Amino acid sequence: MNRAIATGQRLAALFLLGCVLFNYPLIALFNQPLRLFGIPLLYLYVFVAWALLIGLMALVIERRKD
Repeated sequence: MNRAIATGQRLAALFLLGCVLFNYPLIALFNQPLRLFGIPLLYLYVFVAWALLIGLMALVIERRKD
């Protein structure tokens, strides 16, 4: 398979993962009046999920040819 096609498919999968992570059921799960390290749980979840997606995208894009 062509490398550009495989990278595109991985990025599309990451987009779908982002849609799932930031969709209503998971957001509602973390919308609790709880604080971790002084940060509301919902804010912490959104930041960690966002950072995870950025990190995964960096891995997919910067992957070296074997």
